[in-house]
Amino acid sequence: MSADWYSPADPGLAARRGEYAAPTADGELSATLTIPGSKSITNRELVLAAIAEGPSRIVAPLHSDDSARMVEALAALGAGVERVDGDSEYGPDFIVTPGALKGGTVDCGQAGTVMRFVAPLAGLADGEVLLTAHESALHRPMGEMIRGLRDLGVDVEDDGRWSLPFRVHGRGHVRGGEVAIDASASSQFVSGMLLAAPRFDVGLHLRHTGARLPSLPHIEMTIEALARRGVQVERPSANEWIVPPAPLRAKDVHVEPDLSNAAPFLAAAMLAGGSVTVTDWPPHSTQPGARLSELLALMGAKVSRRGGALTVAAGRGIHGIDVDLSAVSELTPTFVGLALFGDGPSTFRGIGHIRGHETDRIAALAQNVQALGGFAEELPDGIRIEPRPLRGGVWRAFHDHRIATTGALVGLAVPGVVVDDIVTTAKTLPQFVDLWDRLLSGGTRR
Repeated sequence: MSADWYSPADPGLAARRGEYAAPTADGELSATLTIPGSKSITNRELVLAAIAEGPSRIVAPLHSDDSARMVEALAALGAGVERVDGDSEYGPDFIVTPGALKGGTVDCGQAGTVMRFVAPLAGLADGEVLLTAHESALHRPMGEMIRGLRDLGVDVEDDGRWSLPFRVHGRGHVRGGEVAIDASASSQFVSGMLLAAPRFDVGLHLRHTGARLPSLPHIEMTIEALARRGVQVERPSANEWIVPPAPLRAKDVHVEPDLSNAAPFLAAAMLAGGSVTVTDWPPHSTQPGARLSELLALMGAKVSRRGGALTVAAGRGIHGIDVDLSAVSELTPTFVGLALFGDGPSTFRGIGHIRGHETDRIAALAQNVQALGGFAEELPDGIRIEPRPLRGGVWRAFHDHRIATTGALVGLAVPGVVVDDIVTTAKTLPQFVDLWDRLLSGGTRR
């Protein structure tokens, strides 16, 4: 199956393309929501299932642009992906049947996980694999992945660009061995290598050589996913990983809700008052969003857990904070949105690498804040916010789902905010508008 159930060209989503007048909260919130599955877990499990010993079922996966791109990529390389009825209200489960990897064309869209996770798989294919992407994503860093694959003996033809598009001339196997890369621009370089490494002839001994390694929880997520399938990753040092050549077990995996996608909904309670509850919150998670309870509390929220649900309620205002978000950088846009209404300045550090995401997130946030009359200062490795009265205006999404959701969050407290392209949220949360409406109506969604 390609991506029949959810497609980036879904006409229902196309109907929403364009401006979105962000609704302003007219009272305190009281909502309970269930958030669809994690993009990061879904795409890791799809990759591992495609190279496992036998069929695997992925339960309650995310259905979005990014996951559809991954399904299409794996199908192009020879894996079978079938949708089957499950219990999730957000779409079917996947049954993934491994197949002999072959050449083909992979359009990564805007999905960083597809471009970084599929590139090592392409080396295992028997034939030529062309990796390309949407024009808005061709700037995303890929040089270290290309360099690392070449050091492992993979034939990569990129015409000297060190970026997409490029061709991998697969020979049906990758010898593996020792390789060093600088993953300062994205932890996905590490995760992509680790996911494919059990299929390398001699495994992989990977070292990160950069000064900083961002988004460490995502690497832990990858190691945990491998362990579930019987592959134990050794950690001789903080920046070093050893993966043995080993078969990957076929396994049924239940996907957690996407905790980072829950961020704007939980933060909404701090702006509008009242409380927001997200159900099925895991007791333990390697997702960066697991730190929301800690960080929202630091900014003044009242956070509680009961019966597997996380509740965030408004406290006595929003506090300005100074914090390093390097491990959880994808939460930055939501925290910037809150900081605009704080009781003092906020500084978010350790996030220089988010300039290489779907857009330059630091620049995009600063431009949007300034367009509404606020103060935002771009720093070499972060952003500083000083609360000021804001006015309505256009909040540009910049083809970035997290920038778009932050515009909706700001709009709760500032009348007249218009997000110029809300459909970009379909990258990881096609249901965003429906859930946002439910949030404001005080309804319960399970």
